[in-house]
Amino acid sequence: MTHAYGIEPLNGGAEPPIPDRDTDLVWGVKIPLRDGVQLNATMYRPQGTTPVPAIFTLTPYIADSYHERACYFAGHGYAFLLVDCRGRGNSQGEFDAFTHEASDGHDVVEWLAGQPWCSGDVAMWGGSYSGFNQWMTLREAPPHLRTIVPAAAAHQGIDFPFLRNIFYSYIIRWLTLVSGRTANNTLFGDEDFWIGKYHQLFIDHIPFRELDRLVGNPSAKFQTWVSHPQPDPHWDRLALTADDYRNIDLPILTITGHYDGDQPGAFEYYRQHMRHGSHQAVEEHYLVIGPWDHAGTRTPNNQVGGLRFGDNSLLDLNNLHREWYDWTMKGGGKPEFLKDRIAFYVMGADEWKYASSLDSLSQTRKRLYLDSVNGHASSVFQSGSLDEQRPGESLPDQYVYDPLDLRYASLEGERIKNYLTDQRYALNLFGAGLVYHSAPFEEAVELTGFIRLVAWFELDVPDTDFWVRVSEIKPDGSHILLTEDLLRARYRTSLREQSLAVPGEISRYQFDGFTFTSRLITKGSRLRLVIRAPNSIHLQKNYNSGGAVAEESAEDALTAHVRLHHDDQHPSYLELPLVENTVTRSAPELSPGNQQQD
Repeated sequence: MTHAYGIEPLNGGAEPPIPDRDTDLVWGVKIPLRDGVQLNATMYRPQGTTPVPAIFTLTPYIADSYHERACYFAGHGYAFLLVDCRGRGNSQGEFDAFTHEASDGHDVVEWLAGQPWCSGDVAMWGGSYSGFNQWMTLREAPPHLRTIVPAAAAHQGIDFPFLRNIFYSYIIRWLTLVSGRTANNTLFGDEDFWIGKYHQLFIDHIPFRELDRLVGNPSAKFQTWVSHPQPDPHWDRLALTADDYRNIDLPILTITGHYDGDQPGAFEYYRQHMRHGSHQAVEEHYLVIGPWDHAGTRTPNNQVGGLRFGDNSLLDLNNLHREWYDWTMKGGGKPEFLKDRIAFYVMGADEWKYASSLDSLSQTRKRLYLDSVNGHASSVFQSGSLDEQRPGESLPDQYVYDPLDLRYASLEGERIKNYLTDQRYALNLFGAGLVYHSAPFEEAVELTGFIRLVAWFELDVPDTDFWVRVSEIKPDGSHILLTEDLLRARYRTSLREQSLAVPGEISRYQFDGFTFTSRLITKGSRLRLVIRAPNSIHLQKNYNSGGAVAEESAEDALTAHVRLHHDDQHPSYLELPLVENTVTRSAPELSPGNQQQD
């Protein structure tokens, strides 16, 4: 995957300005936990003796990372505490990622509520890992917790350490970042080092399980993760249950982005709460979806992956957070921006729109059927089609994926900064993928929600991986990535149960893990669908044998001949969520590469 992987510290973008108010700093606050461990915190609070509400973030990224933000909230009448997770920074104990957050978060809440400088009202703030630990804290329902504000919240077993049961190479980079007690930001940020290690794993066909040893950081946590390659009781214990969601009785502000690597987790929390939560709790859960990447969910930037969005994309999240806390803890009015339960940014129109539920985001589901002439859909220059008319008799399309083919490594020498506009993967399929184009749109149309792909595949191997991407191709030929999905063949019917493919059997594959997108598709633009084998240095390689993928190497490799059927008995189609009464205007988005309108 080429977008942000999630679970990474905030970097880039400007921190909020510090208000011109007097703030007291208390260094080395010790917070006792039920097992005797003391967490370390740095506290910022307004001068004076009047008790105030307390906000805290529980972070593995060392408390000093959020100094400016802490000053901002303290300057607006809140005590703000930066709390190091156990075993990190100056906190006692041993850090065991994703393990102690529920009980530790509860104990921090209740200790803060009992301090003389606190009004008894406590809230949480933070993103990524600090979004995850907010949800986990709700499991123990601390009585003085008034609200949570999780941004880009990671969800174990959903979007980290794997996505759709395919592991990221990035996970060992993250585990190295949080190894020991101190910050390892310089090593974490050494792009050349990590790309080099991923390349070595890829080129030498080293089993994925050995990645921790390869980078020089043997990790028991990494080994545990790769031993659980699909959702199971190990991952279930790190997620809220239906009863947990039913017991939530406080307001929640969830924030994610179109290109947030933890977007799947954020939506999983939201959907489960909508499904199981009480009527009152559901009514007070608000969702904001901006055109941001992972870091942008805390510090918005109007430039993401090669696109520059309009000014409305720069939502003042700090002010929104402050207004939210004023509403939930000080009796103020609800933030004006939250006009309905879901706020989402429409790319290409530079506007925010609203919906009462995910089901009401789009009014129409339009099917575009995959087809080709004589089975030719092998490149952007000899592509198949996406048609409204259901196909009749039609030859299947075919591609070949050889796990020993190393040519993709030459495309991945560095993280591609303009990943939303770059076309190198579509232009360099090396015979291991298929391409389909729609006809140009006769009018501008808003596409908002979750795309779905149904495809009928025939394999000659027991397993293989698919990477599916949908893009807008502008009239000038430029490219904008909209959304993408991954699927491992053995999990085509259930992510929780393996079912190897039967060679020669035509089976229905449903790709329903596409990320949310909202975009005004320009008149004259086309949609491009690319289906390919990942074969990427950034993802666990599938050698197609049907064995334990983490253990596989070159000697296990089988070449996959993948046939995609699209005929009357096997209609393969792309399903689009469309909005009626589409606005016809579009806002300029500039590509930094050439400074042209997209």
